[in-house]
Amino acid sequence: MTENATHPATAAQNTPAKDTAADNTESLLQIRVVPEFKAAAAARRLKARAPESHLSTVRRARKINRILGETYPYAVAELDFDTPFELLIATVLSAQTTDVRVNSVTGALFAHYPDATALASARYEEVEPYIQSLGFYRAKARSIVNLSRQLVEEHGGQVPSTLEELVKLAGVGRKTANVVLGNAFGVPGLTVDTHFGRLARRMGFTTAEAPEAVEKDVAELIERKDWTIFSHRMVYHGRRICHAKKPACGVCQVADLCPSYGIGETNEQKARKLMKYEMAPGREDLHLRFLQGATRRQLQAEGYPLSA
Repeated sequence: MTENATHPATAAQNTPAKDTAADNTESLLQIRVVPEFKAAAAARRLKARAPESHLSTVRRARKINRILGETYPYAVAELDFDTPFELLIATVLSAQTTDVRVNSVTGALFAHYPDATALASARYEEVEPYIQSLGFYRAKARSIVNLSRQLVEEHGGQVPSTLEELVKLAGVGRKTANVVLGNAFGVPGLTVDTHFGRLARRMGFTTAEAPEAVEKDVAELIERKDWTIFSHRMVYHGRRICHAKKPACGVCQVADLCPSYGIGETNEQKARKLMKYEMAPGREDLHLRFLQGATRRQLQAEGYPLSA
């Protein structure tokens, strides 16, 4: 929908009872679409007045955050977990593989090793079969067992809830620590992975490559209370639309706010074919279920494939 179109939630409230289920589905699936001419003109203006003032960047960044929030109201950590321990282990396992693949193995892993004490008592070779489908599974088995032993020895088997303590754990860097803090403990944090860093540079929030520098620059633009959810929104957008090799600029909801508009496919119809996950062509039912509030586990139980 256009910038001034009715938000889906409002549209649903105003829909007469006689409207069909198909009408409601269409309303829910509407997302902001920026006309190609408007996005191109906006990108030219952004480049022409570079360097942008800090205040202007703040306003633009927060508008992007708002629009991404409307686009991905279901954005959450894409790793399945029930406890801080499970999230910590799953995040360590996610290095150099996909969250979908990690989710495919952690159910059985945590059923057998539900906490740090259980995993700390395991031998490496006992853990390997549970994560064998992941890359570098032998090294990862050693890593999560040793991490669990450290939790038992230094923290009574509990996952610490501060950045300072988390980054002292074996194999836990700042990114992993922020994932755990933001999603298991509710402590705001920016998670700078490859997607986040790429989008932050394309959107003109930073020129830095180092994750800590990117985090520092973006933290000055986005309100602290939004750091965790903003991270999710950026990662969702990077995985679904703003791809590394060929971004789908023609369907980007923030195209008129991005100075990098035009580095990817700008034709809307061609760009739609590049959309992934629940936004991919032909997956409207899955997208609708997300918008209706279904969780990843519910969708898996319903038989929906959640991969790209």
